[in-house]
Amino acid sequence: MTPGPDGATVEECEEMIRRSFRTPMVKFLREHMEKAGCGVGEKFVKAVNCDKKIAGGYVRGEGIMVCSNHMITQDDVNQVVKHELIHAYDDCRAANLDWADCAHHACSEIRAGHLSGDCHYKRELLRGYMKLRGHEQVSSNSFVTSQIKFTRVHYIHTSACL
Repeated sequence: MTPGPDGATVEECEEMIRRSFRTPMVKFLREHMEKAGCGVGEKFVKAVNCDKKIAGGYVRGEGIMVCSNHMITQDDVNQVVKHELIHAYDDCRAANLDWADCAHHACSEIRAGHLSGDCHYKRELLRGYMKLRGHEQVSSNSFVTSQIKFTRVHYIHTSACL
């Protein structure tokens, strides 16, 4: 599969999303969302081209988007789908989750970062963080924090989170 100039095409990404649905973690998350009363059909996760430098996102009522133009490998897509499914699960299970509340959003980002494997030491090493001991704290202060900062900047911009 040859990625487009900035990553995969939408069609290539859609195929990688279908393959991600066969991975054990994604199957597990989808099964537990079904048990919680929140079905995740094939159209819940969509491949799109994104202008912003993000891998993807979850939007209540709309589902998950994977930014195809920022995806290169199957692992990239698997990671985004897992991370965003954890947000969707949090949204499904938590009756009072308010995405406009920075504390709620930050908590979900930390959960998604840790449970999806974003903070796994091998992934951290690939990002250039060579610290083997205490890598969870490094990750929380790097990748997850960047997600939280994006969230905070977004909500400050929209005046919903000050």
